[in-house]
Amino acid sequence: MNNRNYAFLSICFFPLMSCGFAVAQEHAEHGSASSRKIEPPKVFLDKSAKIVEYQLKRLSNAQLLMIEVATDHPKYTPVYAAMAVRPGMSAEQRETAVQALTKISGKSTGETILEQLGNLQESDREQQRVACELTELLFRQAPAQLAAQLPIGILQPAASSKNPLVRQAAMAALIHSGNAMAAQKIAATEDSARIGLIAAAMIVPAEKDRLALRTFVLDGLRSNAPREVRYQAALSLPAVGGEPNDNFAALAKLIGEPAMEEVAVQSLLKINLVKIEPALAQQVVTHLISRAEATPTDKRTADPFIDVAQLVDRLLPRLAEQESKAIRARMQAIAVRVVRIKTIAEEMRYDLKHFVVAAGKPIQLILQNEDLMPHNLVIVQPGTLKEVALRAATMAPDTMTDGKQYVPVAPEILFATKMVQVGKQERLTFAAPEMPGEYPFVCTYPNHWMRMYGVMVVVNDVDVYLKNPIEPKDPTGNNRSFVKNWKLGDFDGKLENGLRGRNNEIGVRIFTEATCQQCHTLGGKGGRVGPELDKVFERNRQDGQAVLRAVIEPSHKIDPKYASHSVLTLGGQVYSGVIVAEDEKTISLLNNPDQPKPTIIQRSEIDDMVQSAKSIMPSALMDQFTQDEIFELLAYIKGAGNPPSPR
Repeated sequence: MNNRNYAFLSICFFPLMSCGFAVAQEHAEHGSASSRKIEPPKVFLDKSAKIVEYQLKRLSNAQLLMIEVATDHPKYTPVYAAMAVRPGMSAEQRETAVQALTKISGKSTGETILEQLGNLQESDREQQRVACELTELLFRQAPAQLAAQLPIGILQPAASSKNPLVRQAAMAALIHSGNAMAAQKIAATEDSARIGLIAAAMIVPAEKDRLALRTFVLDGLRSNAPREVRYQAALSLPAVGGEPNDNFAALAKLIGEPAMEEVAVQSLLKINLVKIEPALAQQVVTHLISRAEATPTDKRTADPFIDVAQLVDRLLPRLAEQESKAIRARMQAIAVRVVRIKTIAEEMRYDLKHFVVAAGKPIQLILQNEDLMPHNLVIVQPGTLKEVALRAATMAPDTMTDGKQYVPVAPEILFATKMVQVGKQERLTFAAPEMPGEYPFVCTYPNHWMRMYGVMVVVNDVDVYLKNPIEPKDPTGNNRSFVKNWKLGDFDGKLENGLRGRNNEIGVRIFTEATCQQCHTLGGKGGRVGPELDKVFERNRQDGQAVLRAVIEPSHKIDPKYASHSVLTLGGQVYSGVIVAEDEKTISLLNNPDQPKPTIIQRSEIDDMVQSAKSIMPSALMDQFTQDEIFELLAYIKGAGNPPSPR
């Protein structure tokens, strides 16, 4: 089994009010949003299945959505099926397609979702993301409802499917619906089903259900288990929970096994290493430093070596100071110290809030972009983050500084990457500043700075600092910490009472702290990046659930006027924004709310252009706020946008 079979698991579940440009709405309302209209396609649905499939594959997403469909005839099934599994569809469009397929077939929603998962390939990264969204739809249903839709008679063959995506989802559905014993009986019949259940531990929604699978996952790590089973168990273990030290110890046993060490290192990096026993840390570090020293020079920039270097670096604080210094010196003798920072998909954040470096010492920083839009990373002088970010926002998109977009010429800027495209990475090698201090790093793409930043802590002695680390100050002044990754289901039955008796002053404060005012206008004040929020409850017919969903799941429904496009030119320039006009030769893209004049791009200069099915509003915007505070925010928006009539 190829290791890529497991990519879906890490993309989706290890760790899913549209926003746009207000000026785009003005263009659309005046009928000038596009001078080249997309014509509805002519599709013959009465032909053979292969001919219909061929016709649909040739259509863009926009054309596919223009086909006239209904739910009163099976001939529309291929159209809805294409909508259900096409990358680039919004969550609402995908959900609508699933509902239509369910109505046409007479089957349950759960059966429909499993069928559509069977049409996806786990080796395709884009289809993996689609599988994430379909599986999320599956688990929006209550356990009892899911059990009624998917009885064991249906789930048993699905749990043994040849398609890993179907196996995983079916096993997870069994667990979610309270049939864990049945899942384990099926898993005992063959290795593929066993792998499916172990993989399901990564996506089962309830923490208690994941933890209940821990013993089963640990059993999959035994040395006498098939390699494919052990590989999946190593991937799944950090997700099931339990004591970090126990999970670390179980994975540490794989270090030294050629076939398992790479995945073990990847999973160890996902564990909280703060309280790992020093003896365990010493054991792993001792082996990995020897492996690193034996790695050929030409392979020391590859991901497996970088993973090893990252794990060693993160484990050094668990060692005695002198031992830590000795290991660090050995690592520095074979390679420049590497810090890898990843972007988090749909959250407009880096995965690393801060890192520490030695003053004056060389360092290589890797920015790996796993988000769905371009980002950069700019390191600035202490106290200058906002100043630099705001200056960058005033730059024209075609203005370059040493080939870098949105990087102004300023003494406050120390180091900067180029704009990194989706799925790409860039390495930045430099010597850390000689002066100790807290140096912010930030994405300077317009308006990203409000959420996308961190701190490079420069100290004289890294090992001394790590023995008693001090959390750096937030460079934007935000003192909030993570509360919860909120889901719409967390608010079931609570919204009506939750909006009563709220304090307007608290709502105003949260509106500001959540950076809503940076993008949205309310009561005549705020930014113009996204649509105004006045009368948003009225526009949604006083449906508070719809407004809440727009906040919690901003990509569920995206107004076409605010659909964001990413454009890469042949010259390597990156543009991301809303198309406000287009013709046969050019497109006009509004990509910077601080520069309201659209950028005109020649079609002949476009290397690639993709319409995003995701909102540019981050999906985890409220994860630093309590449920009570979210109610305060919604009540304020409702009251401010719908003031009481004068008596």
